[in-house]
Amino acid sequence: MAQPAPVSALSNRQILRAALVVLLGFVASGVLGVLRTAIIAARFGAGDALDAFFRAQQLPEMIFVLVAGGALGSSFIPVYARARAQDETGAWRLASAAMTLSALAAGALGALVFLLAPLITGHILAPQVTPELQALTSDLMRAMMLTPLVFSISGLLMGLLHAHQRFLLPSLAISMNSIGLIIGALLIAPALPPVPGAAQVGDANVHGLAWGAVLSALLHLLVQLPGLRGLGAQLRPLADWSSPALRDVLRLMGPRVLGLAVARVNFLVNAAFTSAMIAGSLTALSTAFTLLFFALGVIGQSLGSALFPTLSTLAAGGDMDGFRDRLVSALRGALFLAFPAMLLLILLGEPLVKTLFERGQWSAESSAATAWALAFYASGMAGFVLLELLSRAFYALEDSRTPVLVGVATMLANILLSLIFIRLIGEPGNLARGPFAGLALANALATNVEALVLWWLLRRRLGNLDEAGFLRSAPALLLACAGLGIAVGLWLGQAQSPLTQLLGGGGIGLAVFLGLGMLLRLEEARALPRLLPARLRD
Repeated sequence: MAQPAPVSALSNRQILRAALVVLLGFVASGVLGVLRTAIIAARFGAGDALDAFFRAQQLPEMIFVLVAGGALGSSFIPVYARARAQDETGAWRLASAAMTLSALAAGALGALVFLLAPLITGHILAPQVTPELQALTSDLMRAMMLTPLVFSISGLLMGLLHAHQRFLLPSLAISMNSIGLIIGALLIAPALPPVPGAAQVGDANVHGLAWGAVLSALLHLLVQLPGLRGLGAQLRPLADWSSPALRDVLRLMGPRVLGLAVARVNFLVNAAFTSAMIAGSLTALSTAFTLLFFALGVIGQSLGSALFPTLSTLAAGGDMDGFRDRLVSALRGALFLAFPAMLLLILLGEPLVKTLFERGQWSAESSAATAWALAFYASGMAGFVLLELLSRAFYALEDSRTPVLVGVATMLANILLSLIFIRLIGEPGNLARGPFAGLALANALATNVEALVLWWLLRRRLGNLDEAGFLRSAPALLLACAGLGIAVGLWLGQAQSPLTQLLGGGGIGLAVFLGLGMLLRLEEARALPRLLPARLRD
């Protein structure tokens, strides 16, 4: 039996260091994501072609997430960590079997969606658009069905590298999605033969974006392969379905698949509801979510990705005091950043969108529509960030059932709220103030409630999560946020150009927030000046 490699949990400071590595990857990915969105927006504008592409993306992305993305990663890492502590060779057999099964499942589902694409488009994704746009959506979706098979392998590699506390290459891999789509928009789309109809916008064929998505999957895989060298990897195709460890992964993965499917239903709901709205509605909604996701990646996903392997190790070792300590520290830091981010996205949303996107085919009306949706999405920032951490805490405890049950209830609430809000919010036929913002508000409110429910359930399991400490710091945090809001509001009343509004408002708002935080003795604000030099010394 091979000797297991040492497995150890990271301290709070080491988690912060790892989170910094992951954070840099998310920042790079987020910047590239914004650049990608700006390039695609300028090339295609908010209209039928881009709406069709965003609808076509839904099924390929869903298969990736369910089979090889978060579902496999969150289920695989705790079991792999336990297996590795006992037998290194057995752990690699588990990884090989999981990779093989994941690839087969992704390939089979991809083939099924390829065959049923017209039915899926006509009845689920775009039931109320013209037959021409339904056919375009189906064609784009079929081209992108190559991506889940590739991601099924690269997604498992990402989980392996995270389990070995290797974060750099997985963080870089996140950027590859943007690079592939940028190449698709800039090089492939204008190189394809022009076609009549909605697929052609100027000199660009929207099919180029679909092939750019395929390229992004290949790049996501290739950038992670060098990371296997230092691990002594023993990966190979292995159809070993009898492995007890693999059955444990599947047992944990089943509820997680259902949970992620439930979360993806929200995107399908958006696609279906916006098919009855003015052209460009789904593009504005998706672009707003991209901007929100950038902030979420910087605040929540980077910290969650760095924290999860350590929580898994602590849970496997039965160190629940250490588990609680790491989790509470992460929750405090995440909330400290979530509230100012929410205010900045709401107050500076329109100058942000104008500065980034308003060129080429992207109009002022498209900017107003995106900022309109972003303000409603941003109201759920705290919930989105908490969900990243709390759900990972449950997965580290090898409990994927609880988040799923809460997620199912949240999905139903989101659908109900969506039906209500699209009738109460916005003006039909007006893209700048369209009813699609009701979909963003429904998602934000449902997510906030979901995070609170998960917090309450986790507290029942772990005991006190230092709620008293959160409550003691709440008045200071709210006062610092109020100062940020006043400062940004005063600046917006003086500044003229969108760029000046954005840079000045963001810089002044953050300076006021951090300054007030230190004056009011907020622990996280006072720690910032000490944290960066400590990292540099290390």
